[in-house]
Amino acid sequence: MRLKNLEINGFKSFSKKTILEFQKSIVSIVGPNGSGKSNVVEALRFVLGEQSIKSMRGSLGSDLIFKGSKNLPKGSRATVTIYFDNSDKIFKLSNEMGENINLNYDIISISREVYSDGLNKYILNGSEVRLKDINNLLSSVNIGSSGHHIISQGEADRILNASSKDRREMVEDALGLKIYQYKIKEAQRKLERTTNNMKEVSLLRRENLPHLNFLKKQVDKFEKAKEMQVELLDFYCEYLKKEEIYIENEKKIILTDKKQLEHKLSSIEKNFSELGSIPEEKENVAYVEMREMERKISEFRLQKDELSRKLGRTQAILELKENRVKMSGKCPVCGSVMARKEEDEKDLGEIKETESKIQTEISSLMEKEKELIQKIESLKIIIDADKDKKRSGDVKRLELTMDKNKILSELNLVRIREDQLLHIENDFINEIKEGEVLVGQEITSYKSFQTETADRNSQEEMRKKIERIKIKLEDIGSAGGLEIAKEFEEVTQRDNFLAKEMEDLEISIESLRKLMADLKEKIDVEFKEGIKKINIEFDKFFSLMFDGGTGHLSVVIENKKKKGEEESEEEEEETIPEQGIEINVSLPHKKVKELNALSGGERSLTSIALLFAMSQVNPPPFLVLDETDAALDEANSRKYGDMLEKLSKHSQLVVVTHNRETMSRADILYGVTIGSDGASKLLSVKLDEAAAIAK
Repeated sequence: MRLKNLEINGFKSFSKKTILEFQKSIVSIVGPNGSGKSNVVEALRFVLGEQSIKSMRGSLGSDLIFKGSKNLPKGSRATVTIYFDNSDKIFKLSNEMGENINLNYDIISISREVYSDGLNKYILNGSEVRLKDINNLLSSVNIGSSGHHIISQGEADRILNASSKDRREMVEDALGLKIYQYKIKEAQRKLERTTNNMKEVSLLRRENLPHLNFLKKQVDKFEKAKEMQVELLDFYCEYLKKEEIYIENEKKIILTDKKQLEHKLSSIEKNFSELGSIPEEKENVAYVEMREMERKISEFRLQKDELSRKLGRTQAILELKENRVKMSGKCPVCGSVMARKEEDEKDLGEIKETESKIQTEISSLMEKEKELIQKIESLKIIIDADKDKKRSGDVKRLELTMDKNKILSELNLVRIREDQLLHIENDFINEIKEGEVLVGQEITSYKSFQTETADRNSQEEMRKKIERIKIKLEDIGSAGGLEIAKEFEEVTQRDNFLAKEMEDLEISIESLRKLMADLKEKIDVEFKEGIKKINIEFDKFFSLMFDGGTGHLSVVIENKKKKGEEESEEEEEETIPEQGIEINVSLPHKKVKELNALSGGERSLTSIALLFAMSQVNPPPFLVLDETDAALDEANSRKYGDMLEKLSKHSQLVVVTHNRETMSRADILYGVTIGSDGASKLLSVKLDEAAAIAK
């Protein structure tokens, strides 16, 4: 990679487009003070992303734009473009994943524009980019807007005046470790963002958890209700099928009995007709009484059936209440549960009392039924005894009358049975409707239930089971079950997504921490190796500049107070160790080891020796030196020139100078002067002309 061209347009004293070509290894820029030659260096720093306007001798961005002169108008913007030869494809950009991607361009151009309102624009090969992208790109080739490779006017001894920590940063920069520091900072920013994202995700999960738990309980209740509905459907199918069979069979039996009785009645009427017309006999009192007793028996049975149904439901409610009271006992400290327990215990007493009353009424009805049956049997005996006392005619009529009354009584019982069956059928229809509400259209599946019996003895127990489940379902409630299940699924999916997000973030955090640890280890290893190499070169250059003596860098440890920690008289101040760099020198024929004891010229030579040593260990693509030789005498200027030629074997050199010796080492000389229009002009000159211009 080589520096090809620098194009300046409207920047500071350069009003028009000015192009510097760097075709040779050493390019020297000369010119009198105030001509604008240092503006070339500042243009380089500007296009490479320098953000300190003050370091470019300005206060605002607009101070970098040509101010105008008597003959030239004020500029509206300043543009600087730098071109690099990238034939070796050394330039790289890092993507969001931290991977380096080589730029497949033979020429890399970077432009920066500044407008009068202070707005900056960065352009890479014709495409607008961010400053971050420019810094990323330049760090891949170990250059930037500042550092050891660009030494502006008056900054030659900057490294000597710097703190030990700042010196370490300068050395790291010179060793090409800036790219790692940049990656560490990027990783730190990503780690901070990822940590904050993780906190936000964790907060969202915590906020979501109570609602998720609530929905889970509701879904569990509805799942339990579904299981109960399935069980209820099974019971319903069996119960309703048996009821249906019973009703159909009873209808057939009643119809058959009714036809037979009507046929017998018709036969008796015929016999009466054959006996001839006879006076209306007084209705047999015994038969009337017996029919009345039979009617009462039917009524008693209806009442008993109704009470039995009521008893079944009461027992189901009683069983549920007893279970609830038992469960309430498991949480004696829960206020709401205790209140409900007391209410349930009160209800238990009332339900038990109701159950006792129903049992008493049923027993009373059964006793009355028994008494009536006994009376009927007595009446039958009386009637049979009276038969023997009648004369044959009267006996015949009486027999016919008794048979008729018996048949009428039996017909009446048949009608009662019809009424009872109608009542049962209505209950059956209502039960289907109620079941449809509880279990849905599947209630109709009872029709396909397989059973061969219609035994009603087991129906009462089945009825109790149905009532128990119905009461439990009412207690659970099933309204909105589908909506809650849907919401639970959505909230669960959201929680699963957040959990996966947490897992991914944890992996990212671990990966970033490992990356930072690896980079720090790499910096530490390369820094130690680099210090060794720099010390070798520093000692050589120092000895060359001073005709002897030694120069050496040493790593020191400084304790720095942790950020955010406040001093306390009671607690010892917590610090963290930081590495710095100290410069140790020993001049020949002098007992001087401290930098503060060096003269101005000695400081200049020391700083030059160190800067050249760093450049020799890790040669930058180019090195810019702005009047770093200003304090050198003729002898030292020759040594300075020798070092320039040595450095030029590895790096391009752009040297701003007044020194004739330095000019003599240049391959290309540019002269900068102020034209009659008040703007800087660039001229390609020879050595003698350059010396004249520099004056």
